Amino acid sequence: MAAITSTRFVTAPFAQLKSSIHLTLRPPSSSSSTCFRFRVRVRSLPDFISGIRMSSSAADSIAAPLPAEDVVVQYVVLRRDLIDTWPLGSVVTQGCHASVAAIWSNKEDPHTVDYCSPANIDSMHKVTLEVKGEIQLSNLSEKLTAGGIAHKLWIEQPENIPTCLATKPYPKSMVSLFFKKLKLCK
Repeated sequence: MAAITSTRFVTAPFAQLKSSIHLTLRPPSSSSSTCFRFRVRVRSLPDFISGIRMSSSAADSIAAPLPAEDVVVQYVVLRRDLIDTWPLGSVVTQGCHASVAAIWSNKEDPHTVDYCSPANIDSMHKVTLEVKGEIQLSNLSEKLTAGGIAHKLWIEQPENIPTCLATKPYPKSMVSLFFKKLKLCK
């Protein structure tokens, strides 16, 4: 039987809990170096376990499915013409710039706070999409603005080239239909 070590003890009533419980399982023999860590996020009594994450020291990971809840997601939209002509690292960097700028610009927003919370920092959700070029990216930015979707259009300096955009984190149900209507995702 494995020894169970808890790194956090729960004393509050479960119905009021919004926390994480971390457990470490170690085999009884000290000759084995295998160790399993579990993270259980507790939301409320009906949704007692919203997620379990297991990983071994060998970096194997098995994720249990999360219940059907509305995950917070950030959309990043890249230009296809740049993907075909720029080095991959440069295009990824542009997406990173837009993502961080969108999060920082909305750092007080409740969805952004939840997205970046210690309980969710290791399980962020991003959806990466593409548009054909600069005109389509600018049109998308205008449509997002008109639709009330907060985002950051990243313009690379000193060249003054719009390269990509990223939304602030939103519950998926709030923005996925918007992107589907624009035929950017299925």
